[in-house]
Amino acid sequence: MDPAEFRRRGKEMVDIISDYLENIEQRPVFPDVEPGYLRALVPQEAPEEPESFDEIVRDIERVIMPGVTHWHSPYFFAYFPTASSFPAMLADMLSGAIGCIGFSWAASPACTELETVMLDWLGKMLKLPEEFLAGTAGQGGGVIQGTASEATLVALLAARTRTVKNIQAENPGTAEEDIIPKLVAYASDQAHSSVERAGLIGGVKMKMIPSDDKFAARGEALRQTIEADKAAGLIPFYFCATLGTTPSCAFDRISELGPICNSENIWMHIDAAYAGSAFICPEFRHLLNGVEFADSFNFNPHKWLLVNFDCSAMWVKKRADIVGAFKMDPLYLKHDHQESGLVTDYRHWQIPLGRRFRSLKMWFVFRMYGLKGLQQYIRKHVSLAKEFESLVRSDQRFEISAEVVLGLVCFRLKGSNALNEKLLKRINDARKIHLVPCHLSGSFVLRFAVCARTTESKHIQFAWKHIAEIASQVLQEPRQ
Repeated sequence: MDPAEFRRRGKEMVDIISDYLENIEQRPVFPDVEPGYLRALVPQEAPEEPESFDEIVRDIERVIMPGVTHWHSPYFFAYFPTASSFPAMLADMLSGAIGCIGFSWAASPACTELETVMLDWLGKMLKLPEEFLAGTAGQGGGVIQGTASEATLVALLAARTRTVKNIQAENPGTAEEDIIPKLVAYASDQAHSSVERAGLIGGVKMKMIPSDDKFAARGEALRQTIEADKAAGLIPFYFCATLGTTPSCAFDRISELGPICNSENIWMHIDAAYAGSAFICPEFRHLLNGVEFADSFNFNPHKWLLVNFDCSAMWVKKRADIVGAFKMDPLYLKHDHQESGLVTDYRHWQIPLGRRFRSLKMWFVFRMYGLKGLQQYIRKHVSLAKEFESLVRSDQRFEISAEVVLGLVCFRLKGSNALNEKLLKRINDARKIHLVPCHLSGSFVLRFAVCARTTESKHIQFAWKHIAEIASQVLQEPRQ
């Protein structure tokens, strides 16, 4: 493919993408295929001779689309949103064309510097404390990670390194292998499974703090656990607070938890993967109160801020804590400006070495939507969730299972878990809308998350009518 054909095919692909998105709600939101369906549709080996672009395009519908779950359908209400916007798609095209691997400033200065500036822009939208911003001389700063899971792990490993170094400074001669088995990390029992997984990867104990009746971790529960662990000879070093838990969008009380972590020299990381986008709205910013106590903070613009995957924004108060945990500096990666104090080499802030020019997506989206446009988008989704909540509350057969704060509604039929499991299976088998469940206080609960950029009131109304009709069918069937 030469530049002339690329121009032509590129325009064709934009048309294909536009047609797909414009007509996406006409497709079943969830695929009707069995595991292994795709292997039978493609050759067993790669072709020896080149194939035409037209042949590949024909196979998109034949091979790919039958097995796609349409996350950007306005009838997709599962998990949490994954962001999508035309400005971000265009930026991703440019990123792919530039094709730099921005592991250091020298590897592509614009890639590094735009990322630093975009994280400062976003930090100011969130009204983060000044310590989290890089500015021109700050000790903190932001970085784009691939996912919130990576950010949680990076923070835990940095906390582990900081704690080990502090203990060794106070007790010279103490071996690292004598310290790490005593380290203990904490998170709410509502935290995402990736938090517990970070403990497994980091080789440390991870204890889950019991949440209250609103599914939030509280200060007193953490304090009691810390005191018991210290009495047992363990070393508390890390706590991951969640703002907007995956099951119910609950908010750990970081204004209670933060001072405890600070007094115990425990690294507090805040995971706000989904909810963090809402904090750009003044009416939701109070949910972030207490961030001043945190050592690191993370959320995913690729969930709810119109920046396509992947783009997980992470800030630290002291970037030296991150760099100190990950810095490796072989000769082939060094450059003339790395010791100047004027540049950032992001390879020291993450698990991988290589990194894409992801900040272009933020640059395009922030400029083409503006803060007001982004706020309007968040508010629309919250309003649609409130609309669905009111529909649920209007039907005495159902109950709301958790407070509706943002764009997630947790609800269920009054009755047994088996009844609600049957309801969800019928809903998803129909493939008109898509939901996933969670467990809250032992109850099987249906989660309804407003996800797609194109979701409107008519889609909420359709979804509720569909759910209510299936509920009627299920309730009329004999109980087993």
